[in-house]
Amino acid sequence: MDRTARITVGLLFVAWLIDYADRLVINFVLPDIGDEFDLDHGQLGLLVSVFFAAYALCQIPGGFLADRFGAKRVTLAAILIWSAFTALTGAAWSFAVLLILRFLFGVAEGVFPAASTKLLVERTHVDNRMKAQGLVLSSNALAAAVGPLAVAPLVAVFGWRSAFYSMAAVGILVFVAVRLWLPGSRQQDGPTEAAVPPAGPAVKALLGRWVMWRFSLMTFGYSLILWGLNTWIPTYLHEEHDVSLAQSGALIAIPALAAAACTAFGGRIADRLGGHQRKVVVPGMTVAAVSLVCMVLWPTLTGFIVFATLAVSGASIGFISFQTVPLRSLPSAYVGVASGMIIFGGQVAGMVAPAALGFIADAFSFEAGFACLVLGAVLSAVMSLCTPQDTPAFQKAVCAHLPRLTPETPGTPETSRTPETPETPETPETERAS
Repeated sequence: MDRTARITVGLLFVAWLIDYADRLVINFVLPDIGDEFDLDHGQLGLLVSVFFAAYALCQIPGGFLADRFGAKRVTLAAILIWSAFTALTGAAWSFAVLLILRFLFGVAEGVFPAASTKLLVERTHVDNRMKAQGLVLSSNALAAAVGPLAVAPLVAVFGWRSAFYSMAAVGILVFVAVRLWLPGSRQQDGPTEAAVPPAGPAVKALLGRWVMWRFSLMTFGYSLILWGLNTWIPTYLHEEHDVSLAQSGALIAIPALAAAACTAFGGRIADRLGGHQRKVVVPGMTVAAVSLVCMVLWPTLTGFIVFATLAVSGASIGFISFQTVPLRSLPSAYVGVASGMIIFGGQVAGMVAPAALGFIADAFSFEAGFACLVLGAVLSAVMSLCTPQDTPAFQKAVCAHLPRLTPETPGTPETSRTPETPETPETPETERAS
């Protein structure tokens, strides 16, 4: 990657790290919040799910805002506002206030993913774009490892509220860094019409393509596994295995670090394959499904952590492949809306999984809730077989049906463009001026 891409990846890595850590902090302190406000598992699950309700609703609007007003502006606004609501969460005095603050926090964070993806697309070459995306999004799993280890001492000494205050302060530092050091966008070398702002009919047509929602369903299945485990493993370890706060943070770091490595590695595989997500997703989700079954049947703590690590590793290695074909095939001006659609499925899963597993744990057991996550692996694998596997197939299924969206295949000569791609021939005067 060139210097522009490297700096962009570094800044977005840190921004995503804090973004993800901010939303994970509440999972780690759920037992303390439950004790203070006398909440059951279902109510604690709602605290997580209400965030994802707002987060999911803002994915596609966030992409539209990034396409319309610029990815950098939307990214900076999101970081600043979510940091404010993180701090306010630490000042909450009741369960109702917590619900409202978590919803507003979700609104602020919800516009960030699509905007950051558009930032990355505008500053990377098409041939190493998914490698860059894999490196950036590996920060999510790393946050799941580092976050508990970082906040455990603070929570132990100063209480659960201190975790939110400290994360808000770090968010402000990230805002300043992105504001000062983010490079300008590079000349696009992929699909044509890269600078055209999204028109209303084109956006509606994109939203109306069922094939795009299949990519979203792949993300839904993946996130069902990740958010089901991320939300409830700390509480499960505390209640079922009597694991302390510090020990829980160390144990959670094991599957999280494995997921970070697999996400980054999956980005490299996605660039090499140029799509063909079924070659990665089906084997990965098979490993995840088998590991989840073994995890709930294994009686020991060691076995639980080992199989949880295998489950998240299998799910994570195909995560970047979900986005490869759309991000390589669509003009960058429409990447915001398209990535918002793909990410939307994951956030719906984040809304469903915490509350559903909480209610299942109350009614049956944590083991029964974890077993239900196998459905997510099955869904992702099936959808990977039902989506276009490369750029030509995607153009035929999606771009050919969209107004003013018929991009060229990355890497093909200009003479191979489709007739629908608008071209403005140069006049002799223009040639002489050039």
